[in-house]
Formats: sequence, structure tokens, C-alpha cells
Amino acid sequence: MPVSDSVSRPDTDADGDRLPINELFASLQGEGKLAGVPSTFVRTSGCNLRCWFCDSYHTSWEPTHAWMGVEEVVAEVDALAPEHVVVTGGEPLVHDETATLLSELADEYHLTVETNGTLETDAPVDLASISPKLASSTPTPENAPTDTDPGVWTDKHESARIDLDSLASLVDHADDFQLKFVVTGRDDLPEIESLVDDIRGVTSREVRDSDVLLMPEGQTRDALARTRTDVADLAAEFGYRYTPRLHVDLWNDAPET
Repeated sequence: MPVSDSVSRPDTDADGDRLPINELFASLQGEGKLAGVPSTFVRTSGCNLRCWFCDSYHTSWEPTHAWMGVEEVVAEVDALAPEHVVVTGGEPLVHDETATLLSELADEYHLTVETNGTLETDAPVDLASISPKLASSTPTPENAPTDTDPGVWTDKHESARIDLDSLASLVDHADDFQLKFVVTGRDDLPEIESLVDDIRGVTSREVRDSDVLLMPEGQTRDALARTRTDVADLAAEFGYRYTPRLHVDLWNDAPET
């Protein structure tokens, strides 16, 4: 899986707010409007959904992390070079302390928050990278990751994966936003078009077709090779934007990329 399955750093006894950190590293942003931009990634562990194709398996289905103080996270970010910081997960907004981290970083960095769109925040966000989860993401006994039991997650995921109020709040709040959909095939497009129309109906902000990004599902180069051309063709056909997964193309499923 393209996310660390073990944590070498120990938990800390730092005073104040702490976060479960799965990975903290510098690389290139692989997806979205800022693809190719050098960025520091702060990956928290824990998620309120369970997509069967999750590319951060060890932050959701089988979470691993070390508990770090917010000030310790800030210090590690400061020690790295990029001026862009991506706070991701898992779902980073499940943690109240994520807002504290964003506030601490806001004066020095451009901040992208990668979120599934089911939760709101009033913390500073330069780019809300919102990835609403489609019906095709719902785990079932047939598609769930090996050695996992979707159990209650099938119904829980399906009932929680879309929250229009939260989507509208994120779109309205951030300086900029993108709606980034993981596409498994043509059958996803009617739901994407319907959801984009719904979001346009509840937000006060213009949602342009160029704000809607189609991203091929695939955790490895081989998987992307089977899906990306079809998804690129769909983006061209429907007038949306295609986004690559550069980190997968460059480093396959290596951790900390």
C-alpha cells in the first residue's frame, strides 16, 4: 500500500494538542490543481469512511500512527523545504487538533486539506481538495481489501459518504477548492453530474467545470495503466478536468511519496 504500514517514530509525551501521525515527508503533490508542486505531506491516521479502494489503507482499514504534539509536527514541517503543506489522511478533519495545526501553519505556508467532504472546518485553508465518495466506493464482502471484514461499514459508509451541507461549507470557506472524484468507470458519471448540480444548488460560490477533477482509480502503475486513458477520455467528453496520479506513475506504491 502507498502509505506506511509501520511507524518508526515513538509516541511523544508532548504537552497540549496531539495528532495521530502516519507519515510526515516532503515530495511532489501528485494530484489535482497543484500536481507537480513540491509539498510537505502531514498524513493523519483515522477515517470516518471505508472506501474499498482506499490508497491509505494504514490510515483507515488498519490504522498505524505515532501520537505527536502539534508543535512537534510544526517543527518537522519547518525543517523541510516546501512552501506548500498538504494535510491529508485518512480523513484529517475527524481530529479537532487538525484545526490547531492548520492555524499554526497558516502564516508561513500554502495549505491544502485533502478531505472526503463529510466534515466542516473553520480553520485556514488555501485549497480544499474535496473528494466526495461515490456509490462505487462502498465496501462489500466482494470488493473489500483482503483480510478485512466490511461488517457494519457497508451501511455506515453508504449512509455517511455524502453530506451536502459540509460540501457547501468547505467550498464556501476555502480560498480555493477542487472537487476531485475517484472514477472507476463510465457508470460513475451520472452520479458525478448529479452531485455537482446539487453542490451548485447549495453553495454561494461558482463551481466551474474546471473545478471538477476526474481521477482514475488505481494504487499501482499497473492498475493506473488500465484505467487512466478511459478516465481521461471521460474528462474530455464531459468537459471536466483530468488529474493524474503522478506519485504512482513515478514511485508506484512506495510509502512516503
